[in-house]
Amino acid sequence: MRVLCDSNVFISYLLHNQMESPIRQLMDAVISRTFTLLLPGALLDEFVLRIESKPYLAACIHPDELAAAVALWREIGETVPQIHMPIPAVTRNPKDDYLLAYAVVGQADFLVTGDMDLLILGTVGTLRIVTPREMVEIIRSEA
Repeated sequence: MRVLCDSNVFISYLLHNQMESPIRQLMDAVISRTFTLLLPGALLDEFVLRIESKPYLAACIHPDELAAAVALWREIGETVPQIHMPIPAVTRNPKDDYLLAYAVVGQADFLVTGDMDLLILGTVGTLRIVTPREMVEIIRSEA
């Protein structure tokens, strides 16, 4: 199973790391390599930029914690090659189109997000767009 997680999933994990939350369970599955985590460089760049540029996030997530998380995800994840061609518009929010493009290039089975502009699509080709809770249920059903 190949999974691409939106940056909002990673941010939620660092902000709210409760033991029984779907985000925590999903990240535990990432760490235990239950599936292949796809990591486009553009996604990690967005993740770091969002935390560093938003005072609330920067105050809640220590730079050392951010660096450790990025290093861990880079170690665990499979790098998706950079896309150099123009990315077609598919979503209601053009800023989300790159995620779909990288999911397709990385041959993802699932895109995990909390973003309604993406979730409303449901599927794009063979790619299923799901919430963290839905992904945890999928992982459990395949175990």
